[in-house]
Amino acid sequence: MNFLYLFLTLAIGSIFGLAASKMKIPGGFMVGAIIGVAALNIFFGTAYVPKQTKLFVQIIAGAFIGCIMEKSDVERIPRVVQPTIIMLLGFLVLNLSAGLLIHMVSPLDLLTSLMSVVPGGISDTPIIAASMGADAPKVAVMQMARQILGIGVFPALILAYDNRKKATQKDGEREANTEKRKKSKRKSWQSFVCTLIIAAMAGILGNMIGIPSGAFVFPIITVLILKLVFDFAYIPRWAKKCAQVLSGCYLGSIIALHDVLELRYLLIPLIIIVLSYMANCLFTGMIIRKTCGFTRKESMLITTPAGASDMALISADIGVENTDVIIMQVLRAVIVMTLFPQIINLIVYFIGKW
Repeated sequence: MNFLYLFLTLAIGSIFGLAASKMKIPGGFMVGAIIGVAALNIFFGTAYVPKQTKLFVQIIAGAFIGCIMEKSDVERIPRVVQPTIIMLLGFLVLNLSAGLLIHMVSPLDLLTSLMSVVPGGISDTPIIAASMGADAPKVAVMQMARQILGIGVFPALILAYDNRKKATQKDGEREANTEKRKKSKRKSWQSFVCTLIIAAMAGILGNMIGIPSGAFVFPIITVLILKLVFDFAYIPRWAKKCAQVLSGCYLGSIIALHDVLELRYLLIPLIIIVLSYMANCLFTGMIIRKTCGFTRKESMLITTPAGASDMALISADIGVENTDVIIMQVLRAVIVMTLFPQIINLIVYFIGKW
């Protein structure tokens, strides 16, 4: 019977995920799967996904992030060290302050509050939150709001703000660096299988050791080494999409009616997230602009809470073609998802001790 429920769950999740993707919803495969499977579970109680799915999804997501960086990115890292540090410190302060504020003004527990504000992947963060013991469905809702904000709202606001400033003062913008990232061409089934095996071994080891989100962090590190040292790491986008659907199915399967009713408590946390990211974009962007020589649009895009691949499209749409902006978003994806859950876990542990 469980096999039948699993098949039904995956079918519903895939259909809704594909539909959401066609509608251009950010993280559509995961968001659609969550909605479809949650509805299946709430109305019929027949949604089923094995708990081991979390481990598999974390391994694939970690391997995918490990494949993001290119050798040409590494060569340019010395040029972006200072702005990257400023960006990460800004995001860390935002994460901790907004997370603590959400915890104080809402019924969300501390771990859920902090994970809800993590500037990581919309599909990766909820599954890591689930593995750490947070309320993953609520984290998923908050992360979706952040992603929509980063893709659909911030670029338009940045462009309008920049145009308004240009109308009143000279910006002194430097020329955008249009150098292209040199991408690896080793995209074969052999490299895919090799990447999967190494990521799986690393993920299982990380899971056995018991490090928070170890099943996610270890594949990132090992695949990153495989990519940069041997140029033999590759995860196709369809594998990432499948992982998003599986992640959505898992998260949707643990959503019950009381979880939906509790969504009314997320209004204030969502407002806090929106205002916090706007403030971070403005003030941290200003610091990067003043100290690192980026243009106003570039510095604000650097602090925009969107994904690296999304940023590549967004930046070109509003007239920014500086490769460094993309590289910094890639670094954010790798560093944030590797370190921030560990920092949050330590904070929750010590606060719990007090």
